[in-house]
Amino acid sequence: MTSVADAVQAMKAKFNPAAAAGLDLVFGFRIDDTKHFSLVVKDSTCELLEGENPDAQVTLVMDAETLEGIVDGSTDGMQAFMGGKLRTEGDMMLAMKLSELFPA
Repeated sequence: MTSVADAVQAMKAKFNPAAAAGLDLVFGFRIDDTKHFSLVVKDSTCELLEGENPDAQVTLVMDAETLEGIVDGSTDGMQAFMGGKLRTEGDMMLAMKLSELFPA
């Protein structure tokens, strides 16, 4: 992958609408402390927005390399978290939902 944008698009392509039935969630992402985007998951849909979203219930903070690894499957999200390469701000339990919404 060449960029954070590519990784984000690849993640969106893995979206599982069935897992999002009835949900209304906002996931924030802060990559390299300079790039912000959010995924708005609502009623089996997923919308990707650039910029910081004040409504995010959980924000995942990581570097671009970690994001790309998680999306392409070469990095386990839980291992990245335990190893300090990924941290969450807000409702950490919602972060666990990402693996259902975006299966490998």
